[in-house]
Amino acid sequence: MEENQRDAAAAGSEAGEEALVGNVNKLMVTPPGYTGVPRKGHLIFDACFESGNLGRVDYISEFEFDLFIRPDTCNPRFRVWFNFTLENVRETQRVIFNIVNFSKTKSLYRDGMSPVVKSTSRPKWQRLPAKNVYYYRCPDHRRNYVMSFAFCFDREDDVYQFAYCYPYTYSRLQHYLDSLERKNLDYVQRELLGLSVQQRRLDLLTITNPGGPGTHFMLFRHCCSILPTSPAGQHCSISVSRPSLRANVPLESAERLRKIH
Repeated sequence: MEENQRDAAAAGSEAGEEALVGNVNKLMVTPPGYTGVPRKGHLIFDACFESGNLGRVDYISEFEFDLFIRPDTCNPRFRVWFNFTLENVRETQRVIFNIVNFSKTKSLYRDGMSPVVKSTSRPKWQRLPAKNVYYYRCPDHRRNYVMSFAFCFDREDDVYQFAYCYPYTYSRLQHYLDSLERKNLDYVQRELLGLSVQQRRLDLLTITNPGGPGTHFMLFRHCCSILPTSPAGQHCSISVSRPSLRANVPLESAERLRKIH
């Protein structure tokens, strides 16, 4: 994600919020005015890695922090994705994290979805209990929508990672597509459509039956990430590994999901 400033309108709607330039990098957050030796429980935030996103952290108390996420690369009005790590935690430390500058009013968080978490000792992503996640209008932030979640750390030596949903990085997708090319599958063709603003590949996959004439139909699966939806690479992987899979989503459900997104 490139370094961008948030648009003036959005910045004006957040009391005291400044332009967010760059992700936090091993940022230890301590009480205001604290000059002593860092101790356990002074959380260290980091988002300087692929797919990471966290631009600012405000200390509210030892048990609460306000988090500001950076906007999309090409549109500073959209602020949805977050992905960051935490370390230097204290065992049994219970903390509330408030992501205070979401740009969306409608979110799956209002319908039971919750962020995902993993740690060095438990490397598999798991969803936080929905009862510990809250999506609401906050009077302290001009009634903008805030997503708060509570978490209790249980292992001091672990590094914890939190994300909006299951991350699927550009590098992982490219590695997967490269492996497909090496397999020379007869039903998959990979083409380069062009390059993104950041000079990354825009790939087109054609998945088809290379056989003789017969009755055919065409199915387009658009695998771009549309803001808060699950990473598109997951859909791409499913399409190729299970080419017979068809999208059988009831019309009513599809329309409802589009409204939420």
